[in-house]
Amino acid sequence: MLVHEGHDRTPGIDRRLAWPFAGIAGALNAAGFCAFGTFSSNMTGNVSALADHLGLGEAALALPMLALIAAFMVGAMSATLLISAGRHHRLRGVYAYSVLTEALLLVGLGVLGFWLPAGWHGAVLVTGLSFLLGLQNATITQITDARVRTTHVTGMVTDLGIGLARRLSQGDDALGSDREKMRLYGVTVAAFLAGGVTGVLAWRVLGIALLFVAAGLLALIALPGIASARRLKTS
Repeated sequence: MLVHEGHDRTPGIDRRLAWPFAGIAGALNAAGFCAFGTFSSNMTGNVSALADHLGLGEAALALPMLALIAAFMVGAMSATLLISAGRHHRLRGVYAYSVLTEALLLVGLGVLGFWLPAGWHGAVLVTGLSFLLGLQNATITQITDARVRTTHVTGMVTDLGIGLARRLSQGDDALGSDREKMRLYGVTVAAFLAGGVTGVLAWRVLGIALLFVAAGLLALIALPGIASARRLKTS
């Protein structure tokens, strides 16, 4: 999933990549909301909240929103720089290494969470998650040439609505080449929803330990990709 690029990627590979990452992102996004009352990957909502607070002259409330937006952007920048450096040095499996980096940083965020004072706990957690989800979204976006995005679903829900309307008005022939895209979007949205529900339930039971579970799942996805890239390099 994390090795194939360009013409080597198939719709099936994209779907297998989309659902676990969307599920993990949905869980982390929901956990951030439980911790701080805001979503760590919903940049549309965060930009709107920032505009609202600025318009009302509430600078103190605007700063956390600005921090979330900046963290998400810096995460995306970090993933892009990491992937560019890997490509420059012809490092196979660079996307898998990016995912493994996310897993390790998630562990670090979880450890940090145990030491933070109560007043800082939620704000640091959700800002850190924004950075990591920005990193994840940029990684998945680049390996799939923007066909898959795992941390937000607004565009996919819109395209699903358009596709369903065409099918209702024009029949099955309206889908045509869009069939695979609709399946991909449907899987991604469903996984994000299921991940969110699971994240809320897991946060109530596990608390900060949920981050370690998510990190373990990311590592389980990344390590086979790294191993596969090494085998291709030596073959």
